[in-house]
Amino acid sequence: MSKATDSTVSRRTFVKGSALAGLGATAVGGGALSLFGCTPGGSKDAKSDAAPKSTAEEKVTWGHCAINCPGRCSLKFHTQDDEVVWVETYTSKDAGFDDPQPRACLRGRTYRRWMNHPDRINYPMKRVGKRGENKYEQISWEEAIETASTKLKEVIDKYGNEAVYVPYATGVSATTSRPFNRFLNLVGGYLGFYNSYSTAQISCITPYMYGAKGAGGSSFSAAEDAALILIFGSSPTETRQGGLTTNYDWAHLRERTNAKIYMIDPRMNDSIMGHSEQWLPINPGTDAALVAGIAHELIAHDLVDLEFLHTYCVGYDEETMPEAYQGQNLSYRSYIMGEGYDKVEKTAEWAAKITGISADRIKSLAQEIGTTKPLYVNQGWGPQRRSNGEWTAWSIMALPCLVGQVGLAGTNNGTREARNSPALGSLSAGKNPVAASIPCFLFTDAIDHGPDMTAKNAGVKGVEKLNTGIKYMINYAGNCLTNQHSGINQAHDVLADESKCEFILGIDTVMCDSMKYADIILPDLFRFEQSSQIATGSDWGYMITGTACTAPKFERKTAYEMASMFAEKFGVQDQFTEGKTEDDWIKSIYETSREKDDQLPTWDEAVEMGVYTRAYKPVVSMKKFRDDPVANPLETPSGKIEIFSAKILEFTDGWELKDGDTLPGMNTLPTIPVYIPEWYGVENTTTEFPLTMTGFHYRGRIHSSWGNIEELKEVNPQEAWINPADATSRSIKQGDKVRVKNEFGEIELLAKVTPRVVPGVVAVSQGAWHDADMAGDRVDKGGSINTLTTQRPSPLSKGNPQHTNICQVSKA
Repeated sequence: MSKATDSTVSRRTFVKGSALAGLGATAVGGGALSLFGCTPGGSKDAKSDAAPKSTAEEKVTWGHCAINCPGRCSLKFHTQDDEVVWVETYTSKDAGFDDPQPRACLRGRTYRRWMNHPDRINYPMKRVGKRGENKYEQISWEEAIETASTKLKEVIDKYGNEAVYVPYATGVSATTSRPFNRFLNLVGGYLGFYNSYSTAQISCITPYMYGAKGAGGSSFSAAEDAALILIFGSSPTETRQGGLTTNYDWAHLRERTNAKIYMIDPRMNDSIMGHSEQWLPINPGTDAALVAGIAHELIAHDLVDLEFLHTYCVGYDEETMPEAYQGQNLSYRSYIMGEGYDKVEKTAEWAAKITGISADRIKSLAQEIGTTKPLYVNQGWGPQRRSNGEWTAWSIMALPCLVGQVGLAGTNNGTREARNSPALGSLSAGKNPVAASIPCFLFTDAIDHGPDMTAKNAGVKGVEKLNTGIKYMINYAGNCLTNQHSGINQAHDVLADESKCEFILGIDTVMCDSMKYADIILPDLFRFEQSSQIATGSDWGYMITGTACTAPKFERKTAYEMASMFAEKFGVQDQFTEGKTEDDWIKSIYETSREKDDQLPTWDEAVEMGVYTRAYKPVVSMKKFRDDPVANPLETPSGKIEIFSAKILEFTDGWELKDGDTLPGMNTLPTIPVYIPEWYGVENTTTEFPLTMTGFHYRGRIHSSWGNIEELKEVNPQEAWINPADATSRSIKQGDKVRVKNEFGEIELLAKVTPRVVPGVVAVSQGAWHDADMAGDRVDKGGSINTLTTQRPSPLSKGNPQHTNICQVSKA
């Protein structure tokens, strides 16, 4: 053991050589190198990198991925001597194409590397350097909880509970994954948030058009009956890779349908690789302009379904406008035909100049849309994650309505595809006594100038304005303080100033960039290192009931244990636990769920099988409404589909808008689905920053998760996609190291020179780990796109516009 400890082994050599590839000495203690086959330097006894065979009995346990991917896929752990020796998943070599297989993707199968990575957090730590410097020393659990609890009491006493905040985070999904919210509600509450970084714009606008219950889409299996399928800005094989999530549904659809498929995207994404005829390349942020051009063609050639629009919709034309708004050219048709807001006719030629799609192609596409039935229109979440995202999402949803292709077999309402799963409850957080909430994207504003934030200028809800800034944060399983937040340089400056947010508690499994700003860090367990349960699915639903693959290592604890320790310090432990362990809660939550769903297996059966699957029938969105709109009205003011929404005017009355938030000459937000040029987009590039830049999800990561796994980074390098026309003029070749720069920062990464991205556009995958000298030049060598993104929120939802960017690219 001492021989292994004393030997010199480089971190890279160790990572490459270990059978656990990433199981560092910091993770398993002295002797780990010999135990797992990473031979001390200079040894001539090693014949392979395989781990020595153990005579111990192998234990097999089920677990699940808990990252923010809809798959939450099954993981099957093989353990010997209380160490995971390999990870597989739910699979069968005899399974046919139609057999359900909730298999984990290759990322999920690398969990052994992540759980034993040199960056794994093993002990409580306190900060000994400046925030962001990543200088920490080990402390005891007693000191960690005492320090964090004392500071929490001080903040509550001085500022009130509104000064406490739990940031948006997506690193853990399970039925018991919000224990800190439960604890805080027992001691007076905390500042809440609404929205998500993923779907703020579409989640905001959809209820205005369809009402809350009409917001769901049709399943991909329903699209098998379609004759024409339009997909705006979605790539299921990249964003949802697991074996029984949307990736499978998409592959199944492509094999089964006879429909013509078009994918509208600035990038030829992996979901259409090998099918170039299906790609309609479009300039980023201009989907609404394309829809407007199509709508003009449909109207001009009498291809709209007037009977549907007059029966089921409000706001298409004067006849369907609310009485109070008639005679003012405020209808959607007036806007399209040049009689509305801007007096510009939205011809195919107009749309072509903006979208980069030729007028002839727009006209032929409109002809197909107007004459082909059933039509299935679907949008991913990329098009809405923009400064004009609310109106982009609304426009795409309006397209199937124009031709009456909603609520029928083979159709969709223009939202994302439906997903089915068994319904499981979750650990109750209780009622939050604090009324105030903010858009999650504006948390750095709330730290920097909270009392200036109001309902009119920042979307504050529950109160007219904030009384205080955020002074205390509990960042649990999240990398959104910096890496996944916009404007990393600006976020750093806000977080590093200890006079603003006075204390940050960080809880995670590894030292991601956001953890570097914590004052106290607590070591978390993965969900498969403890009992856990999750349900998810798509066209198939499934549930995973997991048990701990190993005993807890070092001084790691579950989040439930940590929250219980805080509750004890505040004298509310009995109310927090209600006399239950976390295992008790998981079982209790499940039994309550079974009372509502008698198809679920018993608890013992669920534990025994590990993975439970269930088939679902295809979902056709809004079928009941289409069948009988009187008996099944939508939850909109009119009970109908609202292509014009007076409710937006009422909700945003008196709001403070900025230049570019609305159409020129308007002082209110548009009440119909219009095209608004992006602040940083194809119509607003500059001489200094002539290229538009968009982000996308990447096979090698889910957001920033797995962003530190060397093997995945090696086969999925961080690259800037650039069209050959743009690369040639900059003397950039494939594989060159380049700098991408704009007013917010600068990143360094490799160039991917490819015609798979439209000219004038740079595409950079999101989630790469930020790596910059923040006391120096701040050039991010990790290539995180959020070094270059703005913290300005979209106007209606106050959401994340991280695909709205302009830049310049040069050789490094």
